[in-house]
Amino acid sequence: MEEAVEEDYEVAPLPNNPTMAEIKLHKEKKTRKAKAKSCLYAAMSPTIFNRIMRLELAKVIWDYLKEEYEGDEKI
Repeated sequence: MEEAVEEDYEVAPLPNNPTMAEIKLHKEKKTRKAKAKSCLYAAMSPTIFNRIMRLELAKVIWDYLKEEYEGDEKI
């Protein structure tokens, strides 16, 4: 899941006539990104959630949180 949060990558569309391995990898990457975003949402208080819910990508959410709370002794 770390890859989905720390790396900003696009899940490329499947090629014509994809192999089973390509289909599996594509599905795993899409699922990984969705799970990462869901975990970030679930870990936030309602106040913080309201600030990040407009952000689309897990990496963007992660970067926002790092910038906002870096150095905060409570974190």
